[in-house]
Amino acid sequence: MVANGNVVCVPFAEEINNNNNVKFQYRTIQDPASQRLTWYKPPLTVLVIKKVRDASVHLPFVQLVQWLIEEKRMLVFVEAAVLDDPLLDQYSSFATVKDKLMTFRDGKDDLTDKIDFIICLGGDGTLLYASHLFQQSVPPVMAFHLGSLGFLTPFRFDNFQEQVNNVLEGNAALTLRSRLRCIVMRKGDDEKKTTKQPTNLLVLNEVVVDRGPSPYLSNIDLFLDGKLITSVQGDGLIVSTPTGSTAYAVAAGASMIHPSVPAIMVTPICPHSLSFRPIVVPAGVELKISVSRDSRNTSWVSFDGRNRQELLHGDSLRVTTSIYPVPSICAQDQISDWFDSLAECLHWNVRKRQKHLDELTDLTHSSSNDTLDSLEHAELIEKDS
Repeated sequence: MVANGNVVCVPFAEEINNNNNVKFQYRTIQDPASQRLTWYKPPLTVLVIKKVRDASVHLPFVQLVQWLIEEKRMLVFVEAAVLDDPLLDQYSSFATVKDKLMTFRDGKDDLTDKIDFIICLGGDGTLLYASHLFQQSVPPVMAFHLGSLGFLTPFRFDNFQEQVNNVLEGNAALTLRSRLRCIVMRKGDDEKKTTKQPTNLLVLNEVVVDRGPSPYLSNIDLFLDGKLITSVQGDGLIVSTPTGSTAYAVAAGASMIHPSVPAIMVTPICPHSLSFRPIVVPAGVELKISVSRDSRNTSWVSFDGRNRQELLHGDSLRVTTSIYPVPSICAQDQISDWFDSLAECLHWNVRKRQKHLDELTDLTHSSSNDTLDSLEHAELIEKDS
């Protein structure tokens, strides 16, 4: 359950013996249908994220912020760079609300505990950007499809007032999209006890380790909970969330996993072995990725397509599931939204229907009682005649 970005964890069940001592614990599996949006107090502040460099989003953006400010009396936050867009000044209605907008700058202003929920206008990149802005608890996100693909943006803007009202009233299902906690450990950090903070990021789609500009194959060691699982020889490795399984991972041959499944997917990129297939591991494990000692080259790592940096020999990347998911608001429910996106965006299992056989033609040319003996008998009759 989520309200104002706070996630209530799934409880543990306990087995108790006659002495009232706990014998063992196990985690109960939560039904995704039970994940509903519940406001503990009415939301007052909203962050509106607009797709950049897209003029088609300007009018919906103006209509939305004007309605939120004038009709709903909400405090609206936008990125400061949005107000620098001169094309917005062509809308006279925008001038009446421009001075009432609150602004922030990425990397400089902290939005923690300031935002009740988020509205994205654009494509999947707007949801990824929302995830990037909140590196801990994330407010519920409502994403409108105004981009080119829109796999993660289930809402249509036609009747935005009614849909936003439903969300404000708490009439919505949630998909808790897990994220990956990624930490880059540099060689010697443990011994030197340096005060420099290591790269520590949360990603919604995937973290990618590749060979960068080198002409040589990547040679990467993969550990799972401290145990060496395999060495990856190829163009690289994708470690993705279930949400990211339908992004880069599926293009590299992975399966598509529903975002409510607690798992981490490991997908090789063009492996040098045909038997190296993608694998799915439990969400609670820790993966360690490092450049093999005998590797001819270093590797490069990127996080949701951002913060690209080099991994040198002796460096390592630690990846595990974060305790801070992205609560994505559903247009319908968790199942319908996902399969609608598969059909509309990826054209999953789209094909021409097989033509049905005419009943009379079917009876004339074939029969379920046909056997090899009857067919051979028919051929002999034809020869004798």
